[in-house]
Formats: sequence, C-alpha cells, structure tokens
Amino acid sequence: MDIKLDPSRDDLPLMANTSHILVKHYVLDLHVDFESQVIEGTIVLFFEDGNQFKKGNSSTQEACQLESNESCKFRMPESCHIPVTNARTFSSKMEYNDFAISSKGEKDTSDKDGNHDNLEQASGISSSKYCCDTGNHGSEDFLLVLDCCDLSVLKVEEVDVAAVPGIEQFTRSPKLTVASEELRNQIVHELVTLPADRWREQLDYYARCSRAPGCGELFFDTDTWSLQIRKTGAQTATDFPHAIRIWYKTKPEGQSVTWTSDQCGRPCVYTMGSPINNRALFPCQEPPVAMSTWQATVRAAASFVVLMSGENSAKPTQLQEGYTSWHYYVTMPMPASTFTIAVGCWTEMRPETCSSNDLAAERPLPPSEADFRYIGICGHMEYPCRFQNDSATAQEIIPHRVFAPMCLESACQETLLRLIPPCLSAAHSVLGTHPFSRLDILIVPANFPSLGMARPSKEKTGFVSDSGASVIKHGLNPEKPFMQVHYLKGYFLLRFLATKLGDETYFSFLRKFVHVFHGQLILSQDFLQMLLENIPEEKRLDLSVENIFQDWLESSGIPKPLQSERQAGAEGGLARQVSAEVTKWVRMNQRPRKRKRREKKEVFEKLLPDQLVLLLEHLLEQKTLYPRTLQSLQRTYHLHDQDAEKSPYHETCKAGEPANWICLLDFLSCPRSATGGVSSSLSTSTQQRTEAWRDSFRRTRVFIISRPTSLCAGPVRNSFL
Repeated sequence: MDIKLDPSRDDLPLMANTSHILVKHYVLDLHVDFESQVIEGTIVLFFEDGNQFKKGNSSTQEACQLESNESCKFRMPESCHIPVTNARTFSSKMEYNDFAISSKGEKDTSDKDGNHDNLEQASGISSSKYCCDTGNHGSEDFLLVLDCCDLSVLKVEEVDVAAVPGIEQFTRSPKLTVASEELRNQIVHELVTLPADRWREQLDYYARCSRAPGCGELFFDTDTWSLQIRKTGAQTATDFPHAIRIWYKTKPEGQSVTWTSDQCGRPCVYTMGSPINNRALFPCQEPPVAMSTWQATVRAAASFVVLMSGENSAKPTQLQEGYTSWHYYVTMPMPASTFTIAVGCWTEMRPETCSSNDLAAERPLPPSEADFRYIGICGHMEYPCRFQNDSATAQEIIPHRVFAPMCLESACQETLLRLIPPCLSAAHSVLGTHPFSRLDILIVPANFPSLGMARPSKEKTGFVSDSGASVIKHGLNPEKPFMQVHYLKGYFLLRFLATKLGDETYFSFLRKFVHVFHGQLILSQDFLQMLLENIPEEKRLDLSVENIFQDWLESSGIPKPLQSERQAGAEGGLARQVSAEVTKWVRMNQRPRKRKRREKKEVFEKLLPDQLVLLLEHLLEQKTLYPRTLQSLQRTYHLHDQDAEKSPYHETCKAGEPANWICLLDFLSCPRSATGGVSSSLSTSTQQRTEAWRDSFRRTRVFIISRPTSLCAGPVRNSFL
C-alpha cells in the first residue's frame, strides 16, 4: 500500500479512517536525544467507535483503495527483544499525582498558580525487532489506519486496561474475573465518556491505563503516509482493541519538527507548522474531525526546557543521570495538528517591574471556581469550558510566560514583555473570554518556515472517502509556505467586511461568533452565514454567501471589490503624492554617476508608512536600481528602522507572501546586474523573490507555543476556535 507522490505535483493524503473509529485521547511518553536528533518512546491511543458498523464491513478494501491490486502486507512480531542500556532508559514506575483526584473530604494538591508538580513519570523502552513478512492475512479483519510519515515503528500491542487497580468502577461488574476484549473496550468507553467535572480523575486513569501491561502484540505495516494495524479476528471497529500502545522513534529528516540552533547557537528542536502537520512526530489521526485530548511526559537533558501546548505550567522533575522530565496535558478536544512542542536552552523572561494591577489581572482562577462548570450550554462536545465560568469570562489578562535564549533578554525586557498584557486585554475586549487558561510565548530562530497548516475542505480543495480518508489538493506544493494567498485574501476579505458594515457592527458580530463557535470546527461558510444573519437588512447591501464565495474564495487574482478600491485609491491625493516622489527617484536613478554642477538636487517629501510601501513597490518595477539610489533610499527613509507593524501591509508579510517592498531592506547585499546595479528581476522571478524574502526575514520571530484562538480568516478551510 505504498503511495508514491510527486511533492511538486501531487496532493497530500490524510489516510486515517476516521469514519470508523476515532482517537479520543493520546498519552505520550517521549525522550529527546539531541545527539542523534531523534525523539523516541511510546504513545497510547484510546479509541471510541461509532457502533454503526456491521460484521464484515471491513475497512481494508477502502484503506487499500489507492493500491494497484497489491495485497497489504503485515509484519508479525518475533520474540526477539533487545535490551536497552542507554542512559535515557529509566524506571517504568511512574506516578501521576499531578491530577490530584479530589473527592469529598480530600484536598486538591494543585498549587495556587494552577500548576501541577511532576513526580517521576518515565518509562523504559524495550525495543523489538520485526522481520517476518506473513503476507496477506485476509481482508475480513478490521484495519486501523493512522496518519504516519518518517517514523520507525518498532512494536504495536494491545493494552490490558482491565489490569489497572480500581478500574472496576468503569465496568458493570463489581469484580473483574475474565478480562475479555469486550470488557476492556467497555472500560475504555466509560473512561472516554466521563463528564467534564471529573476531568482530573479521567486524566489520572488515562495515565494509569497507559502504564498497564500489554496483552498481545498486533500486526502492523507502514508505508509512505500511514501506519496500518490489524488484530486477527477483529472484524469491525467495535471488535478492535480500544487501547493500543505504539513503540516508535522519529527520524532526523522528519518534517514535523526542526532540529536547529537558537539565536545563541545552542541546539533546539520544535514543531513548526509543517504541511504534513504532526504525522512525523507521532502516529495520529490528522483529519480535523478527530478531536482529541492528550497528555505527554517528555524527558531531556537537565540543561533543556520543554514547552508544549498544555493547560498546566509544567515544572521539571529531576531524574537520574542529569535528566529531567516535563508533564503537560490538555482537556479541550482539538485536532492533532494543534499539538506543539519546543525543547531548547530557553530562559523564562520575567518583567523587571510588575505593578499590582498586572498581578491582580493575571491571577489564576482558584480551583474551586475553575472546576465549577455548567453542562449543556455550549455547542461543542463536553469539556471543562471557560465560557461557562463567570470568573474566567471576566479575566482580561490570562497568566502567561515568555521564553527566549538568554542573549535576547534585553530585547524582551524593552519591547515584548510590556506588549503582551495590553494585547491580551485588547483581545478580550474585542472577542470576549480567553478560551485557554494560560499562554506560553517562545522566541524561536528566524528559520521558522511556515505560518499555516494544510486542511481539507470543499470538493474543490479536497475530497473525503467513506472511510474518512481525505486528500488536500496541492498540499505538497513546496512553494505553499511562501505563497499563502488564502491568508492574504482572507485578511482583505475581513477588512472589506469591516469597512462595509462598520466597526461597531463587525466587532460585535466577531464577539458573538467566538462565543457561539468556540471549541468547534468551522468553515468559512459558517462564518459568512452567521455574519449575514446577524446584521440588519439595510447593511447587507448586495452581500450574500454566494457572491462572497464567487468574488473572494473561488476566483483567482485580485477580487473585484479590491480592484475598485485600488482604482479609487490611485486617484486620491496621497497616491498622487507618491507618484510625484516616484518620478523624482526614477529621475535620480537615471542620472549619470557624475552630476553636472548646475543640476538641481532632488528634494524628497516625507511619506506616511502606507505611502512608503507604495513608493517601494513602484520602484521595483524599474529595470535597474543602482546602489547609489538604494543608499539614498536608506538615508532618506531609514528603511532598516521602519516598523512594518505600523502599516496594514504587515499582514502580507505575516502571511508569508514574498512582498517586494520588504526585499529592498536587504537589496544592498543582493547580486549586482551586469551594469553594476541591482536587477529588479526579483519582482518577477519566484525563486529569486523567495530568496530575497527569506533574507529579509533573518530576524527573530515570535512563535506562540500555547494554543491561540484562531478566527477563520482563510477561505474554505477547517479552522478551530
């Protein structure tokens, strides 16, 4: 079932058969080895099926439908265990007291900051070797398909959750006798469907079950894009084990994480929004419909800090031989692509001075308040939701931490640390309740390559099969990270709507939209439909979902409304002033190197940020710009000191589009043309434009590790609030 794709031409497949079975929770136990650039360990998956599948309705044929009459081959485990003596192998005795199960009369052991201390939570890895190809074992068995790429899968086994002490409460029998497959699946079903107010207990039992012994190895096989797992005799998703453990390790060339050096030259690794998302980090179900929770224990050398998109502010636990472990968890079900990790020699940057008002605003919610949830009010699946808590709703500034290499401490103190609180407060004033209880911000190196993750959507951008497998059109296009037109058009669409409706109407709608759709998957049509339904008839003008889709999302090129706006702007006074300045610069550029003494020196007017952007764009249309002209531009406008955030055009840069005017900031280091000038062919050559754009972004950029709220700015893309 090996699918050969041409990355420059073909689409990106999502192979997981999510229509048959869904992952509800992941438990990861990983070790990060910088010497080998490998992350290895185990992942335990807890499943829930839809109970709509009959005996004999095998997914094997569907999972293999892209195969050309080639039978699926599975590896059968040998009893050949290789002992691991590496320093990263620790005791398998793990204690998960982080979750502090609190019943009547018991005390919650969470600290006052809402943090949960990590006790030792490390497990050993016993590698297994597989080399026996048993051929086709029959198409009547159910086939679990997970998205997987560039992973070395060592072993897959069923987990005997019935062996966990105290698990009897999740069965209908007061005492367990024979642990059958049906009984183990019943236990998992009861566990994954616990009510939201028992989330601590649920996380604790997930951890206990993840440490339970195996009760039988499973047949598995991997190809380019998937991991397929089968159990003999399990003919439907209902019969298939609902808790499995996978032993695996990543590969240095895997595209889900980047192994690199930070701004101080020290090693680091982090997820970076790869087009293939996290499938080269752990086997998972990539389609957004597979909403799940997770918890993870990550070990690394004691000199490293581990950050993840978790709800708790993890603290390191000291292990033997100079290693520490970090434990994070989430209780909000989200797509697997939202899982993030960053490991490096980061330092937490704390404000030198902090006012009492800031401390009060950032105070975490007391456990008694944070755990009091109403059920059935929100439209999402049940989880501990902050929108149902009055204290959380009123919290303008959530607790946050900033991490960066030590060499950036002064820059963080001068700018970033002061900026975050007002930004959080502004987000709260516009959008309402912060969906997450805390935020970690990490300053990553400038080689962070991507600003978006691939998603399937409508028929024109992908399709979904009966099994849940799907395809993302052009998902493997190597130019996508640098030419994300959907972000640009999405930005200008939102700007267009705000202009048409007025700020008050538009932002009032945004707040309502976030409140209604938080915690849910949404599409662009959901956003637009609700927008038009919630504005007065007289303000709708000629807007409809159909014509917005036609003009903005389904048509190439600049949308008609933008063309009209651009034409009107070109006739304005500010644009005419820019045209006059362009004429001066062109005239100056065309003059010979030695000027005549009587020749009048050009006097340039002061320009607004948007005018400067337009000026530079016009100058890039010139065939040649000489170094002296570029140097004069720098002296006149101080280009290297310009702040792109002052202009709405900064959205273009953030979206990854190689904006021409940015290239000018580094033109003095570009190759010279044969005439001694800098060739402006960069404005038409995609490759050269991309290189110039990359050069211009050799600066530090901010990467939010914790999970931010995401409005559906991109067209027809599955977004998550």
